[in-house]
Amino acid sequence: MNRPRRRLEAPIGAATLVLGFGDPVRISRAGRAPDSLVSVLCGPTTTPALGEHSGRMAGIEVLLAPWAAFTLLGTPQHELVNRTVDPEELLDGAGELAAALAALPSWEARFGLLDEVLARRSEGGPRCSERVVRAWDELVRTGGTLPVPRLAEDVGWGVRHLESRFREQIGLGPKAAGRVLRLQRARRLLASGRGQAETAAVCGFYDQAHLSGEFKAMTGCTPREFTLARRGVGAVPGGDRISGEATSLVLGPGRGAVFSKTGGIG
Repeated sequence: MNRPRRRLEAPIGAATLVLGFGDPVRISRAGRAPDSLVSVLCGPTTTPALGEHSGRMAGIEVLLAPWAAFTLLGTPQHELVNRTVDPEELLDGAGELAAALAALPSWEARFGLLDEVLARRSEGGPRCSERVVRAWDELVRTGGTLPVPRLAEDVGWGVRHLESRFREQIGLGPKAAGRVLRLQRARRLLASGRGQAETAAVCGFYDQAHLSGEFKAMTGCTPREFTLARRGVGAVPGGDRISGEATSLVLGPGRGAVFSKTGGIG
């Protein structure tokens, strides 16, 4: 891609590590000064972000289950919620690793080196609680609909203890994590052609208004605006970060107006 690109990123149930070896990307979030970074580390999020680059961005993006990010980075994940930082701040040698990846002759060699380095780093990191992993897996399995008291009961903890361990090792509390996972599922269903009322019912929202409010709070636009932007004239295919998920909007000419109108981040 040799022309500038703007992409709206909605919250997903993962932390993100980008090891870049091209031009920087400018990342904006509501209420925060923009960051301009070549390599990027994003913790768990509940708000949208706008990424902009010159069209010459290159690198490798790694999506990490939140508990895996806790082990890899060795830091409480609540410190990274809705933040974008240079990976060098938490991952010693990240800059050297990005340079080494750029110097290799093939993507196969790059992936091999990256797997080796991240596995070695994770071996020395703090272990995530098996109960936290089990609770996270249950939230993912149920699309974020499992009530927090039931989740705590299932893993044998009290609600307050579960919330504390989640903030440490997942970043978000279980209720906030459930919100993100519910909305992630809702975006996928809407992108596949489901109606808003049906999507709200399937995903555990009280009603269509509840879905719309949550959608706008975490995505920066309404469900209708998001769906139309993905399907409309000038929409750019292939922009999603996870196969089969509606994670992103690649914003073509004139698309930014959708988000400034709704109080988002455009």
